[in-house]
This record gives sequence, structure tokens and C-alpha cells, in this order.
Amino acid sequence: MPPTVGDELPDFEALLCDGETFRSTALSAALGERGGVLISTGFAFSAIAQNWWTQFVRAGWGAFEDVAVLGVSRDGPYAQNEFLRWLDEPAFRFFADVNGEIGESLDLLVDRDHMADVATPWRSAFVVDADREVRYAFVADDWISPLPLEEIEDAIASL
Repeated sequence: MPPTVGDELPDFEALLCDGETFRSTALSAALGERGGVLISTGFAFSAIAQNWWTQFVRAGWGAFEDVAVLGVSRDGPYAQNEFLRWLDEPAFRFFADVNGEIGESLDLLVDRDHMADVATPWRSAFVVDADREVRYAFVADDWISPLPLEEIEDAIASL
């Protein structure tokens, strides 16, 4: 079952991309002083990822004070960095979840019928404090639902 409010996210480690470089980084080290929001959108440059992340840019999520905005996608670090350059928001960073280990640790992976031998994570958002405690959790039950932006922003404001 995916994490819910009050759970502690696992301190996974994966390549963290910043638009130029990538380094193996633990979630705890990537969070801001107040915590962070972790958004899973499946694949960089997918229609959903492009839609959601451009909304975050327009909403000013890059200006959250001491709150990291972190994406998770199944793409490798070069595609992640290209996506971040495309977004042109230097505050955002992405974990490269090439093997699905992050999605699996969060119990989000689902086999896709039309994608042979591929599992992708449910679209999701977790707002966590600096200790990785989940303060807000959203996991879509379909592949196209929009994120509840206001609820996420309220949870971030309360960190």
C-alpha cells in the first residue's frame, strides 16, 4: 500500500538530476530544511509530465522557501536533465528511477497492459517534512487525473 499521512517515506537513494549533472543522493539529503514535495509522473516528456510540471512552473513552485520540489520518473539521468532544461526551472530536481526501485519502495508500480514487461508508478504527490514524515499524500487511481494543486500547496505551506 502506498504511503499515507503519518508514514515515513523510505530513505531511498538514486541518481538525482539538476538539469546539468546527476549524483547518487538519498531522499533525506535532497529535502529542504522544511521538507519537500515528491511528485511521480511516470516518464519525463510524457504528456502528463509536461502538463503537470509546466503547471508547477507557472504556479511558482520553484520559489518555495526551504522546501525541495522533487520529481521521480522512470527515465535515465540524461533524459531527466533534458526535461529539466526544457522546464527552465532551476529549483526543480528529478530522481532517475530507471529500474523502478523508488516506485517499488513506495508501492506505486503497476504493470501496464499495453507496455510489455513495463511497470510504471501511479501518478502521485507526497508532501513530507524534513524527517520524511508524510504530511499529505495523493495517489491517482487512473492515468490522467490532475493533481489537487491547492491541497498540495496548503500542505507545503503548513510545513
